[in-house]
Order: sequence, then C-alpha cells, then structure tokens
Amino acid sequence: MKLIHALQDNSDPNSLVSRFRRARSRRVVELIETIHAEKGAVSIIDLGGEASYWHLFDLDLLKRCRVHITLVNPGGVDDVWDQALFTVVDGDATDLPHYDDNSFDLVHSNSVIEHVGDWVRMEAFAKECRRLAPRYYVQTPYFWFPVEPHFSSLFFHWKSEQSRARALMRRSHGFSQKAADVGAAMRDVQHARLLDKTQFRFLYPDAAHHDEKVGPLTKSLIAVRS
Repeated sequence: MKLIHALQDNSDPNSLVSRFRRARSRRVVELIETIHAEKGAVSIIDLGGEASYWHLFDLDLLKRCRVHITLVNPGGVDDVWDQALFTVVDGDATDLPHYDDNSFDLVHSNSVIEHVGDWVRMEAFAKECRRLAPRYYVQTPYFWFPVEPHFSSLFFHWKSEQSRARALMRRSHGFSQKAADVGAAMRDVQHARLLDKTQFRFLYPDAAHHDEKVGPLTKSLIAVRS
C-alpha cells in the first residue's frame, strides 16, 4: 500500500511520482535544447497534454529557448497559465489532417496513448506522433507493472473487464468513483488500456526505447525519436 500511495502523491516533491516526472522532463529538456541550438526556437505539439504539466519545466528555460506549445485535446483545455506560451486546440489527436507533415519541431505525449481507445485508434495516434514532427517523446504506463496507475490497485488491470467493472460498482478505485451502473463501470474500465513492450515498440518502431523503473520492475515505457 505504501508503494501505491507513493505513486499517487503529486504534491510531495520527494515522492516517487514527482521524481519520475522530473527524470522524464530532463529527456524533454535535452530535446528542447538541441532543437533550439539548431533553429533558435522550438515549436511543440503536446497531444492530450495540459498546461499544468509544463510547470515541471523552468519557465526561464522555455522562454530562453523560445518554446511555443500547442495543446491538443477534445474540447481544448482551460488551465492555461501563460497565454504567450500556449495555443489551445480542440481536436482529436488520432486525426489532425489540418497539420502538414513536420509542422512542429517536437511531438510530446505523456500518459495519453492508453486513453485514446482501441488498437486502431492507438495506431492512428502513433502515426500522428511520427508524422507531425521529426522528433517525438511519448510515455505510457507499462502493462506488466503490478500497480495500475489510474485505478491505484494492485493487479487490477490484469483482471477481466467484467471483474474490473464489478469492482468499480462496489467502490471507488483511484481516479474512478464508484460506478452507478455497469455502463458507467465499463466506460471507466475501457478508458485506460495499458500497453506491453511489444505493442509499444510496434507503434513506435523508429524510436529509442527506455524503461522507467521502480527497483527491478519497469513502471513506464518511453519512446524518443531524436
């Protein structure tokens, strides 16, 4: 239970989740600095991202590197804290035909691909990641890590959909409240579909792949095309 709490706690800067996010941000900073050295400015499209996530980064660095971030979400986002830094787009990240190939310098996606839907939509999402910029950074939780991060339960994601739905109808789990009926429970269950390494590497075949670990266990998967 201590591990589950540590993975949930976003407020403590010394918690596991905070340390993981800082480590991930260093990879993104390296990409930003490389692009800035080449071009003098950096355009990022953050697929499924929120402005609050970018508080992880030093604002002076983002300004010095002349970073501009386009946030793409269905319905947009409402947490923008710097109007000059962000552009908000109401869009489906699996299908962005109004952007040409390599319209941006960097595609960024943190814990999103597992939420886009079934395998066909995951393939479409990954295709957009590879198409929209010459570089990308994509992170997703790992299926074979025993703690399911969305429902904050040991082994929860390894059970059948029916078992998970019944559990949600009995009580809340993690970010999901107790479901009113089986329809609501199934919508929550199917909203998060974790990937294993074979699936993730198939979706991002031209990336360098990195494992984010808790001790000997892989917690998350990261793909970087740099």
